[in-house]
Amino acid sequence: MRRRGVTVILGALITALLAVGVMAAPLPYVVLKPGPTVNTLGSDNGAEVIQVTDAKTTTSAGQLRLTTVNVQSQVELVWAISSWLSSSDAVVPRELIYPPDRTEKQVEQQNAEEWTESQDSAITVALTKLGYPVQTVVEKVSAGSAATGILQAGDVITAVDGSKVIDPSKLTELVRAKPVGTALTIAYTRAGKPATAKITTKAAENNVPRLGVEINTKQNAPFKVSIDLDKIGGPSAGLMFTLGIMDKLEPADLTGGKIIAGTGTIDNNGNVGPIGGIPQKLVGAKKAGAQIFLVPEGNCAEALRNAVDGLPMAEVATVDDALTALKTFTGGGTPKPCSAE
Repeated sequence: MRRRGVTVILGALITALLAVGVMAAPLPYVVLKPGPTVNTLGSDNGAEVIQVTDAKTTTSAGQLRLTTVNVQSQVELVWAISSWLSSSDAVVPRELIYPPDRTEKQVEQQNAEEWTESQDSAITVALTKLGYPVQTVVEKVSAGSAATGILQAGDVITAVDGSKVIDPSKLTELVRAKPVGTALTIAYTRAGKPATAKITTKAAENNVPRLGVEINTKQNAPFKVSIDLDKIGGPSAGLMFTLGIMDKLEPADLTGGKIIAGTGTIDNNGNVGPIGGIPQKLVGAKKAGAQIFLVPEGNCAEALRNAVDGLPMAEVATVDDALTALKTFTGGGTPKPCSAE
């Protein structure tokens, strides 16, 4: 009996230890949780989120809050079960967030780069809307190229054959629209003075027409805008940064004293792109007191499936859509709602 009792106790102990091991073993999943929201018109750690140098800024009565998602990368069974039972969390395969061919550090580095790019695009779009368009500037003229002896470093290219150049991609598009050997009329400014010149394109690799210049961009504004906010990654705050910059530099209060939350990437043309984690962002926005949520058009179907009571949603595909939604909402109207299509 003693030997049998010891065997039973040992068996129970081993079973318990195995159970603890299973419960503590990491799973190939991550948990997405509602993250903090940040008022882009306010401060973070004592510093203004959006900082403007050499220009007067205004104070808003409301808030424009970007939303985030917290990723729990090490998930044990007990946490997975808890999150599966949670209405605000999502348990997803780890490879969706951390692809097998990339380390966590590499993913974090990419998120940091996208974060910086989203800020740059937000500044570009906001200042362009405020009347300070991006300039396409010649950084270098390649030796022996079509533009040699005609264009110089520092020249601002403004048009090709009468078509306006709004950014480097538009310049490339206009140059490549006609075959190699075409004489293009290039409009540019040098030291603030406008000029035009005929440049006959030469062939690059694969017979692609080129002017032979390296291009950079410069914001044509007499002031500087920067964003001071770290510990957040990815491109999804682009839209809210854009609106925040515009609100700070415009006399009008875009918020109308309301708490506005939202998400969405922004490109240099002002298009709003879809993001991940919309269910968690909606929950986080509601907890922060948001009165409306700006949803990228591409996320609307998912947002409708995860709608939060008391938080209306407005569909936006461009920054102009967002501005229209804010104007309508703060004026007492109902912005264009999310559509499932």
